[in-house]
Amino acid sequence: MNLTGKVALVTGGAFGIGESITRKLASLGAHVVINYNKSVQPAQTLKSELEALGSQVEIVQANISSFEEAGQLVEKAIARFGRIDILVNNAGITQDSLIMRMNEDQFDQVIQTNLKGTWAMSKHVVKYMVKQRAGKIINISSVVALTGSAGQTNYAASKAGVIGLTKALAREVAKRGITVNAIAPGLIRTQMTASLDEAILKSYLEQIPMGRPGEAEEVANLVGFLASDLANYITGQTIAIDGGMVMY
Repeated sequence: MNLTGKVALVTGGAFGIGESITRKLASLGAHVVINYNKSVQPAQTLKSELEALGSQVEIVQANISSFEEAGQLVEKAIARFGRIDILVNNAGITQDSLIMRMNEDQFDQVIQTNLKGTWAMSKHVVKYMVKQRAGKIINISSVVALTGSAGQTNYAASKAGVIGLTKALAREVAKRGITVNAIAPGLIRTQMTASLDEAILKSYLEQIPMGRPGEAEEVANLVGFLASDLANYITGQTIAIDGGMVMY
């Protein structure tokens, strides 16, 4: 999995799973553009750490739920590196609530960021990949898109939409040398899951045949594979990385 000289843009790439993805792509030789919205300090720290290891890194603030800001993010990446070979649509938010309590704004915000943001980033990047006749788009969905989850009608809908977007876009750009795939992580050990109530965590683990949470690095390894030439004949797929939680 050699990405030497490739340029990768990772949305929400400064913390959590996004940070692990950024580190993996940089370790494989890619120049990386780290997008963040509010986490400026983690982005700056990660940039410094990766540059100390010899990577070329750019950090760009943008709220990808805004079509205009998504476009500006892409243009800044192009201005720095001249091309984008890999786009990882990782940025996402949750606004969990049972539907009886969920308000319209909670629904709209999640759809706007998770689904429209993925569409907007893909639209802005595809025009450059088409000219290059090469590119990899990797969308981070969720097993919730496949199974549903009480209290997450907005999140599940957004992540299911990402899967549909992935398949449709893969068909549109396949003949231009561009692959588009989705990854559906299950329970992954992050700062967010570390704060889960012990009883809730136990109930999740009971649904996982492997009996443990996944690691962010394991998701990053899959991203690295899909971003590499080893995955050139894989497109339009949704790959669950979930310890066997969802089998279909």
